Amino acid sequence: MDDKELLSIIIPCLNEESNIQPMYQRLHAVLAAMGCDYEIIFIDDGSRDGTFERISAVHALDPKVGGISFSRNFGHQAALLAGLQYARGALVITMDGDLQHPPEAIPLLAEKFREGYDIVNTRRIDHQETGAFKKLSSGLFYRLMSYLSDTRVEPSGADFRLMGRKAVDAFLHFPERSRFTRGLVSWMGFRQAVVEYQAAARASGHTKYTLSRMARLALDAITSFSSRPLRISFYTGLLVSLLGMAYGLYIFFSFLSGKTIQGWASLMLTLLIIGGVVLINLGIVGEYIARIFNEVKGRPLYFIKAQAGLEPPQEKTNTHE
Repeated sequence: MDDKELLSIIIPCLNEESNIQPMYQRLHAVLAAMGCDYEIIFIDDGSRDGTFERISAVHALDPKVGGISFSRNFGHQAALLAGLQYARGALVITMDGDLQHPPEAIPLLAEKFREGYDIVNTRRIDHQETGAFKKLSSGLFYRLMSYLSDTRVEPSGADFRLMGRKAVDAFLHFPERSRFTRGLVSWMGFRQAVVEYQAAARASGHTKYTLSRMARLALDAITSFSSRPLRISFYTGLLVSLLGMAYGLYIFFSFLSGKTIQGWASLMLTLLIIGGVVLINLGIVGEYIARIFNEVKGRPLYFIKAQAGLEPPQEKTNTHE
């Protein structure tokens, strides 16, 4: 990258009061060593602590640091989008605010960009303290995504990446509200590379990705990039129907031969299996209908209640050349 080009760093935050200053200090040291012009954009995703106050304090010391504060928690994906909309840089880097994405890896991303890549993704090498459940659930999710979707999502990927301006402008044309950024970036195409990084232990605070949030993100990812669950639902229903017809023939011939047995066990088992399959299939269909419902409403993805620095984002057209 040219030293005169502006580098934008986007950092979504949720209750990261104690991490703002250390993150800024490490970023400032790395960016100063690179000798490039930069801006750092913190997005406070409805924190309940003093996160935005810390962002404002850093902005008062360094005008190159800016921040916006959401009116409530709209989610990590909405925060990433807001940062991309406000970023002015020729290069844009997104990373988390818990210091598990090391700022010291930024020069490696920039080096890959200089090799001619439009997007430089990262692959996480888990820290020793990462729990076995998280490793197992993450592996299962990526295998499931690989089976269900035609869009490849990098295993152990993260929202720590570098994007050139052309890729950022293309990304901003996605109209979805239930977003899975990693999948959208992969779906866009462009020339992409992957850089590995060693995930550090969380500096302070607690993870914001609870089991329910991870499950919601997984559902968004699967339903955003695949209609195969609907096909699976159809084929499952077809299979159960064929088994039901076969069982019906067995009962009919048993009745003709006088071998019918009175009992509730087989009846209850059949009802439970069929009922379970029906409810699962209804749930799958319901997920897709819920996505349609959310898209049709067309509500804004976020509202901003406070801002430190930053110029309003430029309006984007509906077409991209």
